[in-house]
Amino acid sequence: MWVVFALLSAVFAALTSILAKVGIEGVNSNLATAIRTVVVVVMAWVMVLLTGTQSGIHEISKRSWLFLILSGLATGASWLCYYRALQIGEASKVVPIDKLSVVITLVLAFVFLKEDFNVKSVIGCALIGAGTLFMVL
Repeated sequence: MWVVFALLSAVFAALTSILAKVGIEGVNSNLATAIRTVVVVVMAWVMVLLTGTQSGIHEISKRSWLFLILSGLATGASWLCYYRALQIGEASKVVPIDKLSVVITLVLAFVFLKEDFNVKSVIGCALIGAGTLFMVL
């Protein structure tokens, strides 16, 4: 089932880029990011309430709170940079560079999470990196 959700994530991410490029025209990128963030927050809390999982908030450990907050800060920084890049650059060039996050994530997962980094991972990273370079040149 995770593959279905991962594919849906990719489709929605693609839609996000195209819709954002059109929507950001004539709008300050920071303001656009703030508007997008409010929509995401409302949507996330609606899902929490619809699924009845809000009671779990009291069971979250301090360590989890710390890393969720840090993740949120990283997401915010990513979105601010992404929207600014999208505002001043072409979506067809900004998006592939943004997707280098896949390569960076694999390396960080290997270094910090001790996840597998095998020949397949190295080849995949090299191909994504080369593909990104090919697309933006």
